[in-house]
Amino acid sequence: MTGDTNGRAADGREGAHEGPERAGGLGSSTDARTAGSGIARRRVGGGILALGGAIALTPIPLAGAAARSGPGAGTAAGAADTGAGMESGAHRPTLRRGSAARAGLLQEPLDQLIRDAEAYLADSPEHPWYAGAVLLAGRGGTVALHRPIGKAVRYAAYDEKTDTGVEFPADQQIAMAEDTVFDLASISKLFTSLLAVQQIERGTLELEATVASYLPDFAGGGKQDVTVRHLLTHTSGFRSWIPLYEEPTREGKLRRLWEEVPASTPGSAYLYSDLNLISLQLILEKITGRPLDALLRDEITAPLGMHRTRYNPPASWKPKIAATEDARLPWSGLERGLVWGEVHDENAFSLDGVAGHAGVFSCAWDLAVLARTLLNGGVYGRARILSEKSVDLLFTDFNTAFPGDEHGLGFELYQHWYMGAMATPRSAGHTGFTGTSLVLDPSTDTFLVVLGNSVHPVRSWRSGSAPRVAAANQLARAVPVRPERGRTAWFSGMASASTATLALPALRLHSARARLECALWWDTERAADALFLEASEGQDWQPVPFTTLAPGHRPDPQPHPTGSVTGWSGRVWHRLEADLTAWRGRDVRLRWRYATDRLYVGRGAYVDGLRVRDGVRTVFDAERPRDAGRIEATGWAPSAD
Repeated sequence: MTGDTNGRAADGREGAHEGPERAGGLGSSTDARTAGSGIARRRVGGGILALGGAIALTPIPLAGAAARSGPGAGTAAGAADTGAGMESGAHRPTLRRGSAARAGLLQEPLDQLIRDAEAYLADSPEHPWYAGAVLLAGRGGTVALHRPIGKAVRYAAYDEKTDTGVEFPADQQIAMAEDTVFDLASISKLFTSLLAVQQIERGTLELEATVASYLPDFAGGGKQDVTVRHLLTHTSGFRSWIPLYEEPTREGKLRRLWEEVPASTPGSAYLYSDLNLISLQLILEKITGRPLDALLRDEITAPLGMHRTRYNPPASWKPKIAATEDARLPWSGLERGLVWGEVHDENAFSLDGVAGHAGVFSCAWDLAVLARTLLNGGVYGRARILSEKSVDLLFTDFNTAFPGDEHGLGFELYQHWYMGAMATPRSAGHTGFTGTSLVLDPSTDTFLVVLGNSVHPVRSWRSGSAPRVAAANQLARAVPVRPERGRTAWFSGMASASTATLALPALRLHSARARLECALWWDTERAADALFLEASEGQDWQPVPFTTLAPGHRPDPQPHPTGSVTGWSGRVWHRLEADLTAWRGRDVRLRWRYATDRLYVGRGAYVDGLRVRDGVRTVFDAERPRDAGRIEATGWAPSAD
């Protein structure tokens, strides 16, 4: 299985699957390019109906949205290099190297990102997570971090008897470099998806059309109702993979695909599957008359100048390619020895290295160009590969019926398990089984590339996505959150498996109009982590209901009857008010409690401008030095960013 989506490894086998030979098809590329200019609403109408009208097709703020929102959005004041989004005529940056300050980022979290990544070169816990990696992080048009660590080639083989790697002699090992090329594994799915969305935009492919209308034999096994949208959102019912490499001929591989019976009714469940993108490849090759590798070159990599991105890299590239696995039975489906310079995925390898789900090789800078293109609304420099409306659909959740499995057209959305604190309802990305990941956060205009060779020397050494999460957490922390007023605000921190409290002193309230007022900013792992407002007259604490009001977005206050908030608040400061009349005539203490579980975290919580009014009197004001000195903070700290 090429992807490790949701961290749910299959059976350890990387069964990638390719579709049939690159056959001629219908129509010319010139006709396709002029057939349409944007995804018409009618093409997604079926999707709206199928999902009960839950799909939101309104434009979302992409590049530079945070910068345009000002300090309330948590951006660096005066940051001039955060792009300008998908607005008509907006400045859309191209990439250059620069400082963290130029990118509107904080330097220390980026330094910590590198330190965290280097820690996974050692046993974590029993073996290194990767032999090496290339890390790239940026915001707007600035790449503020581009760092290779460890080795691109370290092991000649794997010794299963001792569970150790057999190292090359030191003079034959190859260090990672900024331009090291990696087997992207399932990140390849994003390129196939982009090519499909291009064809939808041009009018040669219909999102709600059945796959069988393009590939009649596909209807076998009861798949006649599977649509293109089902393929792009992993709701077709396909199981995760099948060993197509066991079939010696193209015809046999096709037969296995045609006869495959869905594990669930199309549209009824989410099930990540390589077979979806293999099927999509077959459609693309049929309607364009061009093989997938040519489509990738002509429609994406050449226009964007991604010269280190392709299927089947030439032999001359090998010294600059990260090695993958010592592929042998029983952990691999094929006996191949050290895989280096060829696709790791068994199915893609058995189909000449070109597959819809795996097989693309690339480097960190090229992936950053792709990220910048999408955050720009489909354009990079003079090249446009998608319309803004098409890019909107990549970041639109089509899987509202399956909470936790949010998915745009090809892109995963809002996945803390590898996006860490970068995860928001608008964050898009993907991972690859070989140890790769790409994350885009339109709300902060940030992008993160983590390319590791984590199956070198063997896939069983790597588990989970801890290095991806650690890197994403630090990039999220590098985006400043400016106080709502003054120089500092109280910050909860981003620790997992912890409880942090921020308590006010005991106050005696007399008025029937007593209330707490403050500014509140929060971004937590939804449902798992939360921020609570609580009150106590002694030992026990009870929830205090409150309302919040976001600037400009919601005209009415939003009630929080449980006295808590969780999830993503939009990276803006909210005005909070809590009625305290229930404690009239009594001494009461108020506190904020931020509680996280042991897995993932969001960006945390901030509180500013704490004030308690007792009718016309102000009985507590955190801006008064005497009152500020009476706050008891455990785990919270004053923060300027």
